[in-house]
Amino acid sequence: MPNTNRQTTPKQTIAAQIEARLRHDILHGVLAPGSKLNLDRLRESMAVGLSPLREAVNRLVATGLVESEAMKGYTVTPISVANLDEVAALRIELEPYALRRSMENGGLDWEAGVMGALHRLNHTDRIHGDPASLSDWEAANNAFHEALIARCDMPLLIKMYHQLVALNDRYRLIYLKATPIQRDVIDEHTAIANAAVDRRADEAAALLTGHITRSTRNLRRLIAAELPDATSI
Repeated sequence: MPNTNRQTTPKQTIAAQIEARLRHDILHGVLAPGSKLNLDRLRESMAVGLSPLREAVNRLVATGLVESEAMKGYTVTPISVANLDEVAALRIELEPYALRRSMENGGLDWEAGVMGALHRLNHTDRIHGDPASLSDWEAANNAFHEALIARCDMPLLIKMYHQLVALNDRYRLIYLKATPIQRDVIDEHTAIANAAVDRRADEAAALLTGHITRSTRNLRRLIAAELPDATSI
């Protein structure tokens, strides 16, 4: 009788682990925007095989975090104000729509999920210079936004949302480290959540749109003022 408790590490699992590590390094700027990805060097530094590494990198190409060009290999996707604006524009189109769908489909469990995520977010500190607190806050922030749209019941839309959030988070994680001043969004998050669970659809969608717009405007200022060379990448 086969041992069903025996643990294995298939190539797919190894590739997923590599992808997660590379994704982290790209989102946090360890692998700089526009930098070349030398697979041989990565394979040696990560002590992994070339096949799962290539699979992991190709997955990141599909998410938009890495670019692939024939005869030139792989490059961490460059960043620019134009790209940030495009990501924000797509979020503004998709997220309020997904929120409206969630408000139509969601019941008490969805409401509890939204308010629970809001409570955790509003009670999670983010302290400049403390990577752990910043990481905790980013995770709580993403969990809140995902809770809002969790009942849109559209898997393809959720997949697109995750891709856009990753692209947006790269700007946040790289550039918010450049300033000790963080925008206070507790009131904004609370207003969005309350309007959502009260089924005030137009108000909730407008509040979410305004929230994304203001957050993007804040990041644009940081890119231009703190790291001006980023605008030319």
